[in-house]
Amino acid sequence: MRMLINVPETVVADALRGMAAAHPELVVDVERRVVVRRDAPVAGQVGLVSGGGSGHEPLHAGFVGPGMLSAACPGEVFTSPVPDQMVRAAAAVDSGEGVLFVVKNYTGDVLNFDMAAELAEDEGVTLAKVLVDDDVAVTDSLYTAGRRGTGATLFVEKIAGAAAEAGAPLERVEAIARRVNEGSRSFGVALSAVTTPAKGSPTFDLPPGELELGIGIHGEPGRERRSMMTSREIADFTVHALLEDRRPGGPVLVLVNGMGATPLLELYGFNGEVQKVLADRGVTVARTLVGNYVTSLDMAGASVTLCEVDEELLRLWDAPVQTSALRWGR
Repeated sequence: MRMLINVPETVVADALRGMAAAHPELVVDVERRVVVRRDAPVAGQVGLVSGGGSGHEPLHAGFVGPGMLSAACPGEVFTSPVPDQMVRAAAAVDSGEGVLFVVKNYTGDVLNFDMAAELAEDEGVTLAKVLVDDDVAVTDSLYTAGRRGTGATLFVEKIAGAAAEAGAPLERVEAIARRVNEGSRSFGVALSAVTTPAKGSPTFDLPPGELELGIGIHGEPGRERRSMMTSREIADFTVHALLEDRRPGGPVLVLVNGMGATPLLELYGFNGEVQKVLADRGVTVARTLVGNYVTSLDMAGASVTLCEVDEELLRLWDAPVQTSALRWGR
């Protein structure tokens, strides 16, 4: 096993200690597994809390900061955080204006965030929840009932975070988050399998010269396996799958996201092909983000997310943000 770790049992705690050392603007509770923006709770602002299994960095802790998340709850690798983490996070960021939970549609995350919401409400916190379920590849998977939550999580957290930063009330922040999710679709492709620290070997078999179309961020099976395709062919297949599921009626945000092991040289090349296909299909691109944002440890591959936006959503996307992984306008 070739990994830059000590032992699998401490990999998440070690990462959180390193994050704390690199980012003094965050309060990182290594023992209780909660990452909070240092100025929380912010008076007059709705708190945004998200979380999920580790291994998808920078999601979610990398998106904690002004203009995005108020707090994040990292679980063990590919394992949901527990309700106690979420309750602590909600309490830490609640200014009296309420808290929005952003939850990816994976069974463990859904159950634990639901339980946490009940516990937090018992302690006097006003809660709302938004479920992210943007993946079009498969309806059900090993980890979830219904569509998986993937790349659109970034769009939801950024745009809803900007609304909260601007002082929008909880009901408005929740409604905006739901609009973003409803207008988003994602599709992912794996060029290699993922290796978890605990297993030390690939979690599924992907022979040389083959790729998996429609994978999830935990390495879940996709809709089909094929011989290796060119970047142009993969872009055509991916965009077709997205537009077949939902044809946007207006301009879109585009996320070309690396799964962890794919270099930017390849991602930018792939983005060029995606942009060509979108132009050929008559889709107007408003903004594009390229990089490793919603990853799967060391998996090679990429995903594409499209989010239809209007003037309001585009303004919120462009609003200033200052997190460890995403920052502009400040």
